[in-house]
Amino acid sequence: MDVPAGRAPAAAASSAAAKPKAVHYISWIALAMMTTSSVASLRAAPTMAVYGLACIFLYIVPAIVFLLPTSLVSAELASGWTGGVYNWVSQGLSKPMGFLAVWCQFAMTIFYYPSLLGFVASTLAYVINPDLASSGLWTALVIMVCYWSGVWVSSRGTGSVAGLASGGLIIGTLIPGVVLVTLGAVFLGQGNESAAPMDASHLLPAWAGLSSLVLIVNNFLSYSGMEMNAVHVSSLKNPGKEFPKSMFLAMGLVLVIFILPALAISWVVPADQLSLTAGVMQAFDAMFAQFNSSWLTPIVGIMLVTASLGGMLTWLAGPSKGLLLISRKEGYLPPFLQKLNKHGVQQNILVTQGLVTTVIALGYAFIPDVSSVYWIFSVITTQVYLIVYLLMFVAAVRLRRSQPDHPRGYKAPMLVGLCGVGFAASLAALLIGFIPPSQFGSGSTGLYVGIVAGGALGLGLLVPFLFYRFRKPSWKTADAENVEAEVAQS
Repeated sequence: MDVPAGRAPAAAASSAAAKPKAVHYISWIALAMMTTSSVASLRAAPTMAVYGLACIFLYIVPAIVFLLPTSLVSAELASGWTGGVYNWVSQGLSKPMGFLAVWCQFAMTIFYYPSLLGFVASTLAYVINPDLASSGLWTALVIMVCYWSGVWVSSRGTGSVAGLASGGLIIGTLIPGVVLVTLGAVFLGQGNESAAPMDASHLLPAWAGLSSLVLIVNNFLSYSGMEMNAVHVSSLKNPGKEFPKSMFLAMGLVLVIFILPALAISWVVPADQLSLTAGVMQAFDAMFAQFNSSWLTPIVGIMLVTASLGGMLTWLAGPSKGLLLISRKEGYLPPFLQKLNKHGVQQNILVTQGLVTTVIALGYAFIPDVSSVYWIFSVITTQVYLIVYLLMFVAAVRLRRSQPDHPRGYKAPMLVGLCGVGFAASLAALLIGFIPPSQFGSGSTGLYVGIVAGGALGLGLLVPFLFYRFRKPSWKTADAENVEAEVAQS
């Protein structure tokens, strides 16, 4: 290491004598397991189960055109630049675009929590009274109680919250998933006929126009979040060789966890009877009844609810913290939303978000079909998050061209091609989301498009534009260097 000019000889000697900091590496298999645990879930299984055998196609396609490009591109960005998607987009495009990216990471949670907690409400109904699963009022009440309880816990700065979701992969995904698939296989093995056709002619979804493919959009949300896992690429001994191996293994595991439970549900529950929120519990209830073990249904329901609530708590303060730190440095949010409570938590952001979430939750109470509400919220969540990926893919190409010599621990092969495929797939998914799915063809197309456009474009684009347009110098409330350090550590 070169010693800077003018540095004292004693200091240089002291530096030379210092022991190098130990680097803690992880194996590529361990990284694959970490990625799988953060992506895989049973919550989306009912959405794809309505397609029966065709769900295999509908999971594999977005894995190839979205999950793979996202994984490899975000790994290059994470290995070269700290600070997450805000810094990547800010350096690749501009700071306003960086704010838009970090805002959308936060804003997607506003609709994500109602859809996640809608699943919790329907699952919890099978512990108390299955008839409640179709009650919009019950769903709205559960969403509000769970969300505000989560805000109370998070606002107290509970450091152990992360531990609540550490076992989520095992408790709420692997064990129920294995049980579901095993019982489904036994169900078929006993000579029972599958509710969905399982012959080769049903490998592709029936074509009824673009509306027949709309449910594939939900899979983009299922695969999202890879840019957060990419930060671990620098912990591999040989990122160039090990990271692709890790991602392909993770893709395989994720596809197995997504596809097999969806198929198991399609074997037992007919598509026209399937609830998008309660479908998992419908399948468990039917299977346990088949084997005279209905007493197990509430136990599985509690396992799923526990894992989902733990995941919600670990997500609750994360995205808003990143938005807070950037806003303190650049003045993107008014001081009221930047205030911290005595525990150092951005309570005002969480409370404001909670008020919006409460209003959204009332949609379950006033729209008769709970599945329709769940689907609409899932689409809006996906579309807002896809804005982040559109910006990320463009920024990655710009950074490769504008900063070719910037040190990167990993360089994605064929980056421009990967970004082109990922961008096109993300844009297509965003646009397709405005088309009502064939399952909800009886509703008002205009109302559907209005709600989705108002939620996705209004929350994802209009709100951050207004914050940026009317920002004031007094909104900068923190020292830039200190905030940069906090962002790099967060």
